[in-house]
Amino acid sequence: MGWFWADASPSAAQTPSGHPAVKADMTPPPGCPMHQKSMDVLSGQKPEQMQVPAKSASACPVPHATQTAGPSASSCPVPHTTQPEEKPKSLLSQLNPLNYMFPDLSQKQAPNQTYDLPTSREPSTIPKGTGDGNWEYPSPQQMYNALLRKGYTDTDITAVESMVSVHNFLNEGAWEEIMGWEKRFAKGLYHGWQVCKRGEAHAEEEMDRHWDGVEVEPSLMKFQGRPKDLTPKATMLQVLGWIYPAKYGTEPPFDRHDWYVSRKVNGEERLVRYVIDYYSGEPEADGEPVFYLDVRPAATPQGAAERIIRWTTDVWWKGMGGDRREQDSQPFSRQNASKIWNSSS
Repeated sequence: MGWFWADASPSAAQTPSGHPAVKADMTPPPGCPMHQKSMDVLSGQKPEQMQVPAKSASACPVPHATQTAGPSASSCPVPHTTQPEEKPKSLLSQLNPLNYMFPDLSQKQAPNQTYDLPTSREPSTIPKGTGDGNWEYPSPQQMYNALLRKGYTDTDITAVESMVSVHNFLNEGAWEEIMGWEKRFAKGLYHGWQVCKRGEAHAEEEMDRHWDGVEVEPSLMKFQGRPKDLTPKATMLQVLGWIYPAKYGTEPPFDRHDWYVSRKVNGEERLVRYVIDYYSGEPEADGEPVFYLDVRPAATPQGAAERIIRWTTDVWWKGMGGDRREQDSQPFSRQNASKIWNSSS
């Protein structure tokens, strides 16, 4: 559950649970601090092992490691890291307490910059928790300035636009998965069970059947990058990979994000934390990079109940042959009775 992919065709790369992959049409540059292994893949090199870099592009649309500052409140929905100012200030005085971001990002060209980068900013489909529109991704020029500020002076400036597109694409995929959870459980666990009881294949059908005319409208309040903190699920998969490497062997996620989503429950706002593990897979045959996003509610009592309902109902429906039983006109009890009668005779 909770995996996002761009294409239906599965990847040959090993994944924590065998789900298809996110294929990015755009290619990030080698200087991007987001996912070091992916950069090696894009440059034709294959690293010996996965590394979790100290990711830090303050304008990059995907949250990264240890933070000292980040982009503006109207920028992309993910926290990032940047170098402190020449005159250090209090961290709290530099960050917006709502979203942990810098109040401004420069659109001016960097010194000695000879290649023009766009300054237009792409709006996301992710509503702000403040209610004033959607989050906005940084422009390529802002991205490049942030990379230089952090010290990534070897960044290929001609690839910055592609990197922005890849990062925006991953964020949109993460929000799409979160929306899938919200549509199931924002109206309560019982509604979620009604939607999930016939498995994932019939979820959209059940959503239409049990729709009450009220749209689910979650919004993103804040976010946090925690690349060095393995989630319990990621830790468990690493242990299983050590015990059964042929089936579960995979490298740890290169990044982790916690997204805090505002959910309306009986007219009241409730903050729901979602956990996102980012995995980098082996590239496609044509060299396109592959990413896996494992998105699910955090393991709070409410989140754990949602995860159990969605997972167990899908397993139960498939294990009991639900689709086949629905196609058979005979009641399930009569089918079993005939089997018992034939076996006794």
